[in-house]
Amino acid sequence: MIGLVMPRRLQANSPDAPARWPETFPSPNWMIDAVRCANTLPDMVLKQVLRNSKSPANHSHSPAVSSPLPHQFPASFGLLLLILLGLPVTAAAHTEAGTVDGFVSGFTHPISGLDHAAAMFAVGLWGAFLGQRAMWILPVIFPVVMAFGGALGVLGIPFPAVETGIALSGAVLGLMVALAVKPPLWLAAVVVGLFAMFHGHAHGTELPETANALVYSIGFVISTGLLHLSGIALGLLVRWPWGRGVVRAGGAGIALVGFGFLFNLL
Repeated sequence: MIGLVMPRRLQANSPDAPARWPETFPSPNWMIDAVRCANTLPDMVLKQVLRNSKSPANHSHSPAVSSPLPHQFPASFGLLLLILLGLPVTAAAHTEAGTVDGFVSGFTHPISGLDHAAAMFAVGLWGAFLGQRAMWILPVIFPVVMAFGGALGVLGIPFPAVETGIALSGAVLGLMVALAVKPPLWLAAVVVGLFAMFHGHAHGTELPETANALVYSIGFVISTGLLHLSGIALGLLVRWPWGRGVVRAGGAGIALVGFGFLFNLL
């Protein structure tokens, strides 16, 4: 069996033979594989993946060489797939090109709109300004709640004043930083979560017809996380006295952008 998929020079059980890509690990195009599973036979795939991860006999024919990845990865991949199956997935079949387009559309959506980008940057900036715990809690809450809002948008469930809420999020979060407002962590989390619903719903309603909702969601969540990290990077300047002024000035700039969208000036 191994001889059919590996070059002859790798079939030897020599100690210096290079590590082989584990048979239970999905192909490098893992995202496309995950979408195919989600749209076709999710139950069968999950059962097979979990069975493989629990049965050591399935690896008895593998060469005795070190694997670059832990053997527990199939179970982790199964859990990831199970989580992704909870996201809305379009019923139509999708080609690989459509899958890639869906990811690119989702990834570029937050960064292509200044109102989205400013508010998401402000989440990381405010989190770093509030301290160590908030720096990680707020950027986690935002994409989680945003994904829920995105699901509502994909399903066509209405949500009031979405565009106003998006513009207001930049204005409010920017002012929180500019005015050095430090509320309790739970209150900051509520504010961030509320604004995340507006952003997520906008992402969901603007899902392209040919895009896969699951991959599109992955794209905009990853892009949002990168914007949060960018805000955190700038927010870490608060460690120095001169840095606090820079961070607060950045918050003021974000607030101006938010008010610009709120009053249709941008």
